[in-house]
Amino acid sequence: MENPAFPSREHDHAQCIENALNAAERICREGNLRLTGIRKRVLEIVWERHAPTGAYHILDRLRKEHGAAAPPTVYRALNFLLAHGLVHKIESFNAFVGCRKPDRAHAAQFLICTTCRRVAELDDPEVATLVSSKAAHAGFDVSRQTIELQGSCNDCACRG
Repeated sequence: MENPAFPSREHDHAQCIENALNAAERICREGNLRLTGIRKRVLEIVWERHAPTGAYHILDRLRKEHGAAAPPTVYRALNFLLAHGLVHKIESFNAFVGCRKPDRAHAAQFLICTTCRRVAELDDPEVATLVSSKAAHAGFDVSRQTIELQGSCNDCACRG
C-alpha cells in the first residue's frame, strides 16, 4: 500500500516539476516578483527528485549547462525560493526540497528516509499547533518551525 506522503516510485515526476513551475510562475506574477531564468532552473533542479538537493549539486548542474555559474548565484536563487515558500531547507542535510504547498504559509514536518533519502512533507497543522502550544507553555515564542523525522519509508522498510 502506497503512503500518500511519499509518491509512488512510478509516479509521473515530470508532472511534479510542471506543477512546481506553474505554481512558482503564478506566485511570482501575483506577488510582482521576478522568476528569473536561473531561479526557475534552480527550482526545476530541486524538483527533479523527492530527495534533498545540495547547493553544490545545483551548482555542478548549472556549470554543465551554462559554464560559468558561481556559488553566490545558486545561493541567491535558493534564498529567493526559500523566502517565497517555493522550497524548504532540510537542515540536517543542508539541502533543499520543493514545497508541495507553496500557495500558503505553513509549518512543515519532514519524513526523511535514511535509506533512499526521499523526503515527504507532512504539513500537519495539528502537529504544528501542538509544538507551538508546548513551546508557549515553556515560555518560548516560536518564530519558525521545521520538524525533521528520520527513519525508513514504506518501500525501504518492506525491503529490509
